[in-house]
Amino acid sequence: MIHKSTIDSVFEAARLEEVIGDFVQLKKAGSNFKGLSPFSDERSPSFMVSPVKQIWKDFSSGKGGNVVAFLMEHEHFTYPEAIKYLAKKYNIEVEETERTDEQKQQADEKESMYLVSEFANTFFQKTLLKTEQGKAIGLSYFKERGFTKHTIEKFGLGYSPDTWDAFTTEAIKKGYKLEYLEKTGLTIIKEEKQFDRFKGRVMFPIQSMSGRVLGFGGRILTNEKKAAKYLNSPESDIYHKSKVLYGIYHAKQAIAKEDNCFLVEGYTDVIQFNQTGVTNVVSSSGTALTSDQIRLINRLTKNITVLFDSDAAGMRASLRGIDLILEQGMNVKVCSFPDGEDPDSFAKKNTLEELTLYLEDNAKDFISFKASLLLQESKSDPIKRAELVRDMVTSISKIPDVIKQEIYVKECSRIMDVSEDVLFDTLAQMHNTDAKSQHKQKEQQQKPLEVVRGEAQKQPKVNRQYILERHIIKALLMYGVLEADFEDLILKENEEGELILEPEIHKIKVFEKIYLDLQDDEIEFTDQIFKDIYRILIEELNLVDKFKIESFINKIQPEIASEITEIMMSEDRYELHRWVDKEIHVKQKIDSVADYVNNIILSLRGFLIDQKINELSQEVKAQNFENNTSVLEDIRDYQTLKKLLYKKLNRVI
Repeated sequence: MIHKSTIDSVFEAARLEEVIGDFVQLKKAGSNFKGLSPFSDERSPSFMVSPVKQIWKDFSSGKGGNVVAFLMEHEHFTYPEAIKYLAKKYNIEVEETERTDEQKQQADEKESMYLVSEFANTFFQKTLLKTEQGKAIGLSYFKERGFTKHTIEKFGLGYSPDTWDAFTTEAIKKGYKLEYLEKTGLTIIKEEKQFDRFKGRVMFPIQSMSGRVLGFGGRILTNEKKAAKYLNSPESDIYHKSKVLYGIYHAKQAIAKEDNCFLVEGYTDVIQFNQTGVTNVVSSSGTALTSDQIRLINRLTKNITVLFDSDAAGMRASLRGIDLILEQGMNVKVCSFPDGEDPDSFAKKNTLEELTLYLEDNAKDFISFKASLLLQESKSDPIKRAELVRDMVTSISKIPDVIKQEIYVKECSRIMDVSEDVLFDTLAQMHNTDAKSQHKQKEQQQKPLEVVRGEAQKQPKVNRQYILERHIIKALLMYGVLEADFEDLILKENEEGELILEPEIHKIKVFEKIYLDLQDDEIEFTDQIFKDIYRILIEELNLVDKFKIESFINKIQPEIASEITEIMMSEDRYELHRWVDKEIHVKQKIDSVADYVNNIILSLRGFLIDQKINELSQEVKAQNFENNTSVLEDIRDYQTLKKLLYKKLNRVI
């Protein structure tokens, strides 16, 4: 277990906006930050971070919480893993007691696979740098590629011994289970025999955005015809190659800072660029680019520059990925290298200044690049030229922004010498075809619904009590320990025997005012999670003189923390426009805390009085009139009280 002192130090040092900024591109929005949701596919930012409260909220998925909750959600860390990650980031020494064998055994399957992968990474690095075979074969290869010792260590490069089961034997000897060695794909088991998947290969660890080792890429150094040049870890619970980008861990901060991401094909392209000094670069690791990989970049920047090898086949394959990038609403530039060069070789031969200048001068807009590439193929053939124009308009049709579409159509018209009208007509036809196709698919997926007359136009009923209970919780969170002058309304009879509300001023803390009023009226929360939050909050506010949401949220259950985050971060999202029409009268702009709290409590009382009047009215309908004199008197008294309350609230019934 991690000592409480370490946990306290971590929460004190960690800055939420810094941690989340490693994974999501954040932009200032008033006192908060906003960005694209890392948990869903969206084009308009709905992810909010509050540096003041040290909480975040993702309105698209409903998730929220503190810094640890983010890491647990985004990186699938356990609580201790998240604490350790933050401790490492902020150079805090982790004090913990040694785990027992029983505790080790209780580690879940994913965690076991992560541990096996980390061990394998360490083993391959030690083999490369500390053994004769590793130095002679693996290290020599990396040095031939021009990689320095610093680069080799930075990317955790390694070597798997050229023997059948060197790694597997060592892992089992160290206590790692064969079950997890197989599940990560590090060990292959056949007919009760076990051997290393990456035997005799130089190793490239593939890391998540947070730096966890998910899998490996291995390159063979011999000329065996039957063996694949590159071999990747198989799909597993922790490694999904379509959702991972090689180099993202080292590139994330530079991508966000430069507001651009260079996309290359191979491991060595990424490493060589980094060594030269261009660090905002990632690779799809030899696989076809996927939407998930693009969304990973989209969290950090809207701009991608695709770097092609000079061979035509490589360019053709990469062109297919451009449409996927455009569909995500991102900006794409394309850059190719001179004949016989690829990003690795070109970066190796040039200085940082030369490489940077080349990328700036040769990065073209995707339309210009696609036209120049495909025009070489079509030459003077009018049919091929027509196909080329259609191909380019197809790419433009993928762009969700209509303004960008129009700009690209005009650019395409200029380059291809085709009238804009023809291109716009072609674009419109494509949109119509797509719309019809989507509509047909939607019709096929939907089951026929039986429409009940009169039901279709019904609007969902607003739960007034839920909203008012929510505002009570919010008042406690924002102003709980604040002391204010409250005007209490005491119900009395005047000389004429009429009921009146007589004001009395009391100086009292907000939480005490709310607690006493709800207790006097015998009001209980109807929503269970609000009931739990209310109980915990009242206990906490009774114990402290100063209340800090960021401290409070760090010591409560995640589901309660998530709900509190939702309440605190949703002020703009839940503006009470048109709520007056639905009889929910909570002031947004308040003259004072006392007014705000009184307004909520009186509104809740008014709501409960309405409920009571409705109950009694139903009782009158169900019985004979003669027996209802006392009930009718109760209704009249409640209506009088309601008028008094509404008068106090400056409302008209």
